[in-house]
Amino acid sequence: MSKSFDVLVIGGGPGGYVAAIRAAQLGFSVACCESNPYADPKGEPRLGGTCLNVGCIPSKALLHTSHLFEEAGHAFAEQGIEVGKPQINVARMLARKADIVTRLTTGIKGLFKKNKVTFLPGHGAFAGQSAAGWKIRVGAEEIEAKEVIVATGSKARHLPGIPVDNRIICDNVGALAFDAVPGKLVIIGAGVIGLEMGSVWRRLGAEVSILEAGGSFLSAADIDVAREAQRIFTKQGLRIQLGVQLGAVKAGKKGVAIACTDKDGKTNQIEADRLIVSVGRVPNTDGLNADAVGLKTDARGMIEVDGHCRTNLPGVWAIGDVVRGPMLAHKAMEEGVMVAEILAGQAGHCNLELIPSVLYTQPEIAWIGMTEQQLKAEGLAYKTGKIPFLANGRALGMGATEGFVKMLADANTDRILGVHIIGAGASDLIGEAVAALEFSAAAEDLARICHAHPTLSEALHEAAMACDKRALHS
Repeated sequence: MSKSFDVLVIGGGPGGYVAAIRAAQLGFSVACCESNPYADPKGEPRLGGTCLNVGCIPSKALLHTSHLFEEAGHAFAEQGIEVGKPQINVARMLARKADIVTRLTTGIKGLFKKNKVTFLPGHGAFAGQSAAGWKIRVGAEEIEAKEVIVATGSKARHLPGIPVDNRIICDNVGALAFDAVPGKLVIIGAGVIGLEMGSVWRRLGAEVSILEAGGSFLSAADIDVAREAQRIFTKQGLRIQLGVQLGAVKAGKKGVAIACTDKDGKTNQIEADRLIVSVGRVPNTDGLNADAVGLKTDARGMIEVDGHCRTNLPGVWAIGDVVRGPMLAHKAMEEGVMVAEILAGQAGHCNLELIPSVLYTQPEIAWIGMTEQQLKAEGLAYKTGKIPFLANGRALGMGATEGFVKMLADANTDRILGVHIIGAGASDLIGEAVAALEFSAAAEDLARICHAHPTLSEALHEAAMACDKRALHS
């Protein structure tokens, strides 16, 4: 007799494990299946998905280590700290990263046990309908579930003619595991992963070139933030080339040659020790057996869903990177909670218009809501409050004065339309802005809230006041 559950979640990444835990909290019998072993020393499936294993978490660990390394080599002396020339132990750095990943992925198993979620090791795929709902093949076992939540995540998009071996030519997986600092590193794609990984290895001593096919830098960000980011990253040593068309890419035993044409039509060949391909991600839906049960997907392989993540099949839901919207862990988590609560008859909620975007570079970049170029394109009247961190006492004390907070508000109603931050702590500061937009706050609302002094959050406070041309410290 096959096992039967109220809810089966296919995929144990951020969206999947959160959906499973929330559904169990709401009284359902829940199972979650996962098949990807990632870097588990025992070869067993690991929970946490791309984010915890080969994405968000390990990359932030390397970003932190490399930031400390750069601070020790360049910023400590300014504060009277004399330590000599720092040396990087790459093996130890990677071991620390691996330990963090293991602790977090093991922790999810503990959360499953605490919340009575059954973990099913194995690949999940649809096997057909049953009287109870759906039959799902998990490894060699067949499971029945009334409701199925597909949360299979995404994988790196690769380019034709550029074979990824994750040794010489890498995607996000290999980029996190170099056994030594490359002398020359080329990155294809100036997106989040490219800029973060480029920052890590540049700080540790690599000569980094980033090749971007698009003609503009960080086009999704506010134009002022994008300009400031390009200026700062270039000053730091990242060589960013826009409008580049790739030619042949040839890998050898010790390096790679990249032929390309720049925006002026000049053909070049770049020699590098390592190449990172960072050109977006594609959904993991090809192993679901979706066609056999009639689950609708689009041309990209995305599962088609409505505003509450319902698919075209009764009792089948899909969340995270396999559906529309930004491919971000926190978006997947919100959708997972939403679906679980809808199953319990509650009013689940996930506002796709207010999913914050963050780059964990130095300085950090974060934004929420509309950009200035979007407001202009839509013909909306707006006002701007912009405060540099150079005017912030806490930022001065930290030696982190680059960047600014920019707030955009409706010119007539004062409602906040967008907040854009480039500077220290942007990833944390954006939380207040998300809350403000979610509750339709006006710039005046933030301007009237007392912010602790001295803190970086005062820059947000000042930007709100600057929308009414009454900033006090700038």
